[in-house]
Amino acid sequence: MSPEEIIRTYGYWGLLGGALLEGETVVLLAGFAAHQGYLDLRYVIPIAFAGSLAGDQFWFAVGRFKGRAILQRLPWLARKAQRVDELLGRFHTLLVLSFRFIYGMRTVVPLVLATGRIGRLRFAVLNAIGAAIWSIVIPLAGYFFGAALELALGRLKRYERPLMIGILVAGLLAALTHQVISLYRRRRQTRRNDESVDR
Repeated sequence: MSPEEIIRTYGYWGLLGGALLEGETVVLLAGFAAHQGYLDLRYVIPIAFAGSLAGDQFWFAVGRFKGRAILQRLPWLARKAQRVDELLGRFHTLLVLSFRFIYGMRTVVPLVLATGRIGRLRFAVLNAIGAAIWSIVIPLAGYFFGAALELALGRLKRYERPLMIGILVAGLLAALTHQVISLYRRRRQTRRNDESVDR
């Protein structure tokens, strides 16, 4: 099975999975694939919306029932929660609308908000609006990226495979870099906490 056939057969499922998680790269690639004719943009946008909305509502539900316990058990997440509280104080509605555009905050913001920072109905409405904006902007960015490349390079068919691999690798490297930096910061904070206890 060629990469093109894989995209046509499983692309929408991959898109749904990517949208459920912090999957901007997958959604961007789906927009690019739509430009190339492997997926249909009319389906890409609603699937991205459904995945994004469902994922964030799931984390909000988790936060509603177990949020405080999770924050107590995971100090690094509690530190992120402090950052969320700072942002909430300055940009309450804007944060709820735009958190999915902030890398590394997609899971933590709904979880923290659910611990009493916002009501269920208000979150659901603002989350739906934010998901709608995100599910239009990210796929269209991928789609128009493909259109711009086609203008610059002529027919894209001979370049599309390395381009899609390049976008995927760049997204994976960004995610890996973020995880490594987060792990390093958590370990450094743990060492500092241990040193302060020893004193």
